[in-house]
Amino acid sequence: MIRKPLLAVVGIIAILIGLVWAGQGSGILPGSVMTGDPTWLVIGLILIVAGLVLGYLSTRGRSWRNPNGPPGQH
Repeated sequence: MIRKPLLAVVGIIAILIGLVWAGQGSGILPGSVMTGDPTWLVIGLILIVAGLVLGYLSTRGRSWRNPNGPPGQH
């Protein structure tokens, strides 16, 4: 099982890398062969979304199931 702090760290790293790649792809961050290439803008945005999903998953509860079992069986 992957621990939640690890998911959070990987999510933050993914967001940061995604921001750099999106910045370079959009031309905001110059000085790379990736500068101005829309492919890197798209890849960066996808990585940002993936990082946000990992961050969300790291904050969720342990399980979506009711810990008391199905309703009516108490």
